[in-house]
Amino acid sequence: MSTELLSVQHVEVRYGPVPAIRDLNFNVNEGEIVTLLGANGAGKTTTLRMVSGLHRPFSGTVTFNEENITTTPAFKLVDLGMSHVPEGRRIFATMTVLENLEMGAYRRKGNYSDEFDHIFKLFPVLGERRKQLGGTLSGGEQQMLAIGRALMAKPKLLLLDEPSLGLAPKIIASIFEIITQIRSEGVTVLLVEQNANQALKIADRGYVLENGHVLYEDAASALLNDDRIKKAYLGTE
Repeated sequence: MSTELLSVQHVEVRYGPVPAIRDLNFNVNEGEIVTLLGANGAGKTTTLRMVSGLHRPFSGTVTFNEENITTTPAFKLVDLGMSHVPEGRRIFATMTVLENLEMGAYRRKGNYSDEFDHIFKLFPVLGERRKQLGGTLSGGEQQMLAIGRALMAKPKLLLLDEPSLGLAPKIIASIFEIITQIRSEGVTVLLVEQNANQALKIADRGYVLENGHVLYEDAASALLNDDRIKKAYLGTE
């Protein structure tokens, strides 16, 4: 039986008086890759920011690892085992690769030097460029650095927002392979992705958002073969 790691129940998030998310319900079980799909403006990024503590819900409940985190600040969620890779990577451009990774471990106690070896094994190119400034890396390398920085916190749950955005197809394939590798190492993944076809190929389950609430939910394989999803999000009929 699957163990529920994250539960979002009846959540509403507002920007001023305008609801961006309304009566949102979904869950993520330990060991899964769950993807959130939907058009621009559907509420996907807002959902990740709400889960990671960057937006506080107006109403509803968010539970992580059996703890109510609805009003928990973002920095404390890192301590509880949650890491967020935001859209646009947001690396520190004037810091080296190594310094960026060190920032990912700033909440950790004790020695974390072994974690560098793990990151460089996942992303060999980062090991080769460890003394290079983040801002001089390619887009794909910056995305790898953003993911590596998040993994330095040793998360139970990794939130990924549009990891393929603006990348070449070959790099996108590599990023998705790495996401499956991360899951195989015991990290649960909640993935927001415009590339619905790629996301559903690696995910266990998916939720399709529209206007801030769940329109469809199913196993990823079922969504991949659903004519409604094909027409609306996969560009096929």
